[in-house]
Amino acid sequence: MLVAGCISNTPQETEDGMRDNETETLEYNGVELTPIEEQRNNGIEGTQYIDRETYTLKINGMVNETENISYEQLTSYPAISRIVPLDCVEGWRFTALWTGVPVETLLEEAEVSAGANTVIFYSKDGYSTSLSLDYLIDNNIIVAYKLNNVTLPQERGFPLQLVAEGKYGYKWSKWITGIEVTDDDNYEGFWERRGYNNDADVDGPRFQ
Repeated sequence: MLVAGCISNTPQETEDGMRDNETETLEYNGVELTPIEEQRNNGIEGTQYIDRETYTLKINGMVNETENISYEQLTSYPAISRIVPLDCVEGWRFTALWTGVPVETLLEEAEVSAGANTVIFYSKDGYSTSLSLDYLIDNNIIVAYKLNNVTLPQERGFPLQLVAEGKYGYKWSKWITGIEVTDDDNYEGFWERRGYNNDADVDGPRFQ
């Protein structure tokens, strides 16, 4: 049985994963980080493999201009690094250093239309989930392309994983291929349609 955010996998090196000249950081600003090989993981259809050379992130919906952003463009924006723990609905967590670009920066490129209040994240495996626009902006939430200072491995969501700080793991979309801006604040993603709480606050209820 699939449980949101709680299926264990062991990362492996791939051509789009850790580079030979990258060294994983296991301590940052005095905080001990969980090694990638010890991080638990999930996926509704197993690991997805995305080619960085042909990858584009599509941003559409209630925006003035649909954007198709390449991996090279994503990694050229000013980056933010932040230590954020990922909490599973089963009660376990791991702590990691995430590096990426704020969602707000990407939405500014597309120019969000008036009345929008929700952002839906789509993944290559058919997964989706949503978060409020205010939450994403007020908390400067990032989409990460590095984990513990190495390129995000395929098993961890290459090329992008949403770092939904303060939310349960099922809001942490991986293998992100699309971002849709909408005014549908009742949208329910994969696990939310199966009874998980749409707010997904770590200190809140786990189910609807």
